[in-house]
Amino acid sequence: MKKPTTPRKRASAKEADPQKVKKAFVLDTSVILYDHSAVEHFGEHDVAIPITVLEELDNFKKGNDIKNFEAREFIRFIDNLSNEHMLQTWLPLEGSNKGRFKVLMSHTAPVDAEKIFSDNKADHKILNATLALQQEMPDHKVVLVTKDINLRLKARALNLSAEDYETGKIQNVTNLYRGNDLVEDIPHPVITKLYDEGECPVEEALPNPPSDNHYFILRSTKSSALAYYNPEQRVLERVDKLTAVGIKPRNAEQTFALHAILHPEIKLVSIQGVAGTGKTLLALAGALEQRDTYNQIYLARPIVPLSNRDLGFLPGDANSKIGPYMEPLWDNLKFIQNQFTPHSKESNKIKEMVEEERLVITPLAYIRGRSLSNIIFIVDEAQNLTPHEVKTIISRAGQNTKIIFTGDIYQIDTPYLDSQSNGLSYLIDKAKNHKLYAHVTLQKGERSELANLANDLL
Repeated sequence: MKKPTTPRKRASAKEADPQKVKKAFVLDTSVILYDHSAVEHFGEHDVAIPITVLEELDNFKKGNDIKNFEAREFIRFIDNLSNEHMLQTWLPLEGSNKGRFKVLMSHTAPVDAEKIFSDNKADHKILNATLALQQEMPDHKVVLVTKDINLRLKARALNLSAEDYETGKIQNVTNLYRGNDLVEDIPHPVITKLYDEGECPVEEALPNPPSDNHYFILRSTKSSALAYYNPEQRVLERVDKLTAVGIKPRNAEQTFALHAILHPEIKLVSIQGVAGTGKTLLALAGALEQRDTYNQIYLARPIVPLSNRDLGFLPGDANSKIGPYMEPLWDNLKFIQNQFTPHSKESNKIKEMVEEERLVITPLAYIRGRSLSNIIFIVDEAQNLTPHEVKTIISRAGQNTKIIFTGDIYQIDTPYLDSQSNGLSYLIDKAKNHKLYAHVTLQKGERSELANLANDLL
């Protein structure tokens, strides 16, 4: 359910709508691991969790991943909420216009999900707890809330209402902010002024002020220019094609992305695009070009193991376990090094940065808790992060830090996220039109003609 945008006063007995259906929401473990404060986002309605969820959270409370943090925070939350009260009774949630909370102890239901699905796993215990609550509260509409699609389907098969957790979810992802546009029929003097003076007043080219740090391909009947809206000066500035450590942009969108990465006043950048559009390569090249401005470059990515199994099942030490997941990042670094001869000054400088740990490629979990000051921090595959993870990363930024998120919102590798609920989509939607933020959408694949064939036809 969406969190209400404005609080509504609790209706009095005279004002109560007789047609209004009371609701009770049952949250499963996936919702808590996504957002530990989820129980507070259902307005005046009651919220419950099965005891099985607490049992599952106990398995997640140790560790450094965000899911471990969420589990610990939720356990602390209900500990404070219950205080000296019993959790199996309804407890009022703090705050105006809030419902009640309790832990569901009973798994006895008229329909036994464990027998129907021939398995006593946790999901089926959660279904039974929801069915039992439905029988206990016939005057309420009982709804199971889960980010597990298969569990929602099982619930509906048992005639239970089931929904995804909607808080933080982007509703219209097809119209997600793109960060760059093509504008045609621009007066030719505007193009001329951009080339002659490097800038022009925004009102001479566009009828309405654009979003801060927005990029444009401007076309007149005679010529075209690449431009950027400077929110401080309130002018359109010409964007030139720059080169970073031997990497040259191959299209307008890549030019925009590299401009945002190199711009000293833009501290937060996101780059969205399908495989082969050059997201990670541009981010790394732009960071290396600024190696004298920042103390370190961190290139990190979240690890989503095969079948979501823990990395412990892989053989070898920690480096051996994470190596395969970091290999694509090393491939980009090698591609940049190959722009130079093996023993050239530029190639040796990159090797020195790796050896001196001024350039660090690491799993995202390994940098949590560190101070992010005087660094460029590149987060690859950001579509596999939750909104809370993205917020946590950005909130740790110190002085002289730049953060770059790259990813493809349609290529989700974790089962409880999608194009609407992942952290990259959330960032693009919430941060647009801020003077510290720029976003660019890359569309044209530049890896190879064969890669483009796969993206276009298969």
